[in-house]
Order: sequence, then C-alpha cells, then structure tokens
Amino acid sequence: MNDARHPDGTAATPPALSEPEKNIIIAGVLLSMLLAALDQTIVAPAMPTIGHALGHADYLPWIVTGYLLTATAMAPLYGKISDVYGRRPTIFAAIVIFLAGSLISALAPNMLVLIVGRAVQGLGGGGLFALSQIVIGDLVPPRERARYAAWISGTWAVASIAGPLLGGAFAEHAHWSLIFWINIPLGLAALAIINNPLKKLPVAARRHRIDAAGAGLLVAATALLLLALNWGGSRYSWLSPMITGLLGGSLVLWAAFALRLRHAAEPLISLEVLANPIVRYGTLAMFLVQGANVGLSVYIPVYLQSFHGLSAGGSGIAMLGLLLGTVFGATTSGRTIPRFVHYRRIAIVGVLLSFACLAALAFLAGRTSLAVLELLTIGVGFGTGMTFPVATVSVQNAVDQAHLGVATGVLTFLRSLGGALGVAMLGAIALGNGLPLGGEALQTASSIPASATAFTYIFAACAAATALSLLVFRLMPEKPLRGRAETEVAPLVE
Repeated sequence: MNDARHPDGTAATPPALSEPEKNIIIAGVLLSMLLAALDQTIVAPAMPTIGHALGHADYLPWIVTGYLLTATAMAPLYGKISDVYGRRPTIFAAIVIFLAGSLISALAPNMLVLIVGRAVQGLGGGGLFALSQIVIGDLVPPRERARYAAWISGTWAVASIAGPLLGGAFAEHAHWSLIFWINIPLGLAALAIINNPLKKLPVAARRHRIDAAGAGLLVAATALLLLALNWGGSRYSWLSPMITGLLGGSLVLWAAFALRLRHAAEPLISLEVLANPIVRYGTLAMFLVQGANVGLSVYIPVYLQSFHGLSAGGSGIAMLGLLLGTVFGATTSGRTIPRFVHYRRIAIVGVLLSFACLAALAFLAGRTSLAVLELLTIGVGFGTGMTFPVATVSVQNAVDQAHLGVATGVLTFLRSLGGALGVAMLGAIALGNGLPLGGEALQTASSIPASATAFTYIFAACAAATALSLLVFRLMPEKPLRGRAETEVAPLVE
C-alpha cells in the first residue's frame, strides 16, 4: 500500500501522471473534503431531534465540540505524517478513521457513544482538510495551483448550503442517523476514485520519525484552548476558575510544545518552516481572516431575523450572498494570480474591499435595507475569497516539497483555530451587549433585542480583524511562483 522507495529511504520516481489522472485525484480528494465539511454543518439542524431520541440533551453541544476539538488539533499532525509515509496511505487512513467514526455515530445507542463517534470522526476529518490541499500541492505547481482554490471554496459553499438542508430533512422526514450513514457510500466512492492514481504520486520525504511527545503536547494544548473558547461566556463566565484554569493549562502546554520544538531531534513542525516569514505571515493572515469570516457567518443570520424579520430558513437563503461571494472571489483570485508578478496585491485588494463593506455594515447596523445588506455581504465574501488562494499558494510556494505537508497542516490548523476563536470572541461581544448566542437566537428570533449596538460592535470587530490581516499581508514577503515556463502561461502583469 505504501509508495515505492529506494533502499536509502528516498522516494522512487513514480510514473508520470496524465492530466485526466490528476483531475481524478483532485475530484477524489475534494469529495473527501466535502465529507468533512458536511459534518461541520449537517448536524446542527438535527440536534433537537437527537436530544429527544437519545436523552441527556444538556450534552448536545459536545456533538459539535467533540468533532471540533479533534479535527482542529490533528491537522498539523497529518501534514507531518504524510510527509513521512506518503500521501496515499495517510489519506486512506484519514478516510477510514472518518468512516469508522461515522459508523459509531450512526449506531450510537446513547449520547456518550455518539460524542465518542463524533470525536473519532474529527480524528479523520481534520486530516481530510489538510491532505486535500497537500495533494493538490503535489500535483500542480504554485503558479497554476491558485485556480483550484475556487474548487475548494465551492466545496465549502456546497457543504454550507446542503448541510443544514440535508440535516433538517433527514431529522424531520426520516431518521437522524442518516446524517452519518450518508458518509459511508461517499467515503467508499472517494477511496475507489483515488486508489490507483494516488499510487503514482511522488513522496518527497526521506526517513523521518514522528515526534510523539510533541504531537501529544500540541493536541492537549489545542484541546484545552478550544474547550475554554467553547465554554467561556456560555456555560461558565470568562473569569471563572474553570475557564481561567483551562486557559492557564493551555498556556503551559503551548510553552512546553515550544520548548519541545527547540530541543527535539526531529520536531513535529520543522523550525525551518516556522522561521520562514512567508509561512509565518501567511498563516497569521488566514487566522485573522477566518476569524472574521466564520464569526460573521454565525451572526449575520441573527441580524437578518432581528432587523429584517426573516425566518430561520429565509435567513439561510439570504446567506447565499456571503457564500457565493466567497466562491467568486476565490475564482477571480485563482485565475488572476498566474498573471501577476506581485500577486500579494490581489489579497490586499480583497482585504480592502472586505474591510470597507464591514465598516459600512457597522455604520449602518439597524437601519440598512435588505438589498444593501445583501450587496455588502457579497462584497465581504468576494474580498475574503480573494485572500484564500494567495495565502495558500504563498505558503506552499515558500517551502520545498519535503515540507509541503507540514506547512499546509500549519495553515489549516491556524485557519480552523481562527474560526473557533472568532466565534468565541464575537460571542463574548454579543453576550456583553445583551444578545443571545447564535444558536439560541436562531431558535427564537423573538428573543433578540431590537438594539443594534451589539451588531455594530460585532461588525466593527470583524472589520478590525480584517484590518489587522491587511497589515500582516503587507508584511508577508513575495517569492516568485514555481511553475511552467512563462511562455506557457498568460503574460505577467507587474
């Protein structure tokens, strides 16, 4: 099952991949990414039904938290594993683990087993996010890689739209376990599609060891941080002993992880990768952009119900502007990057557009028309979408092939962590201004206060995070993109 290697541990040169084979692999890995993305959106509408069926409804948040904890923490670990053992066995393992978690969840007789199943799903799902981008990075040179970012954004958009619709339909008209059973045929189809073509995928790494101690510290530090972010301001106050204890414990573990990176013979994340300024600034920019983007996607529906009188379903449809704007922004950026020498400017333009629209939302909160709101959210999505291909291609182009997995894993990890932190921070702003949490507000729109102050602060906080990402993008160096000869691509623009 493993990729061919020479006796010295280096990868043997595999047969060349044809364009159809490359497209088949990309379709397969995007299908596997769709699996993981769906499982972040499909469960929420069915949670009341699951609580009624299994009991212990007070543990329902753990269905989401259990998946989030393991998926986020495992992303950088999968990058390293794939660099050591090859993409094919690693992505196969991630899909199999994900399907095992889906089976446990579908057959769960009680809430505890379901939470365990969701955590197992996350162990595989976290790898699917990172590995999909890593495999695309193996197949396509950086100059051409950006155009595939639209496919990735489209996959997320499909999951964002189809997930809630499928979850609600399964729970209402069939059985909630179909939410997890549907993963089995999709996962098996992904394995069948990518099995043979992936055998030809090269392995850049030589003999390496996995830093088990470093991996344990990373997972534990991330888990404590995410628990604090999920519980702070909702189950416990931010200054409670529980939250301060979790944050303090996470800080200690992060410090221990940093020491481990400095002193381990072969650390989990190469210091060479972390020292690269493009990787450092590119991942930080994605952390900030995703924090604003995910947080906005949680509170825009609340705003739509509060000030425009839309139902939960209507607000979901109105969110299409943000989602489709993101896809079109990523498509535009991906097609434009190969034409520009200074491709970083594309992200800067996107950030400026997103910031301007968010600032307008903050200024007009409570007194904007639905049409203006849609235009502004489309602008936010379009600007945000423009940044994703630039950051991904820049980070992957900054490292050699042997470190591609680690660099992409770090990018995926900070992107996921930024989303979790963004939702937590906006939740603290909402609660501090008398606005219920997103889930509570969606259940009873009548409970939302009429004051626009909370939304003004929420939109302003997203604008501030976007402004910080602009500064980070400005600090990020540019490196000429590797790829085909310039004569084979469109003329470059300064």
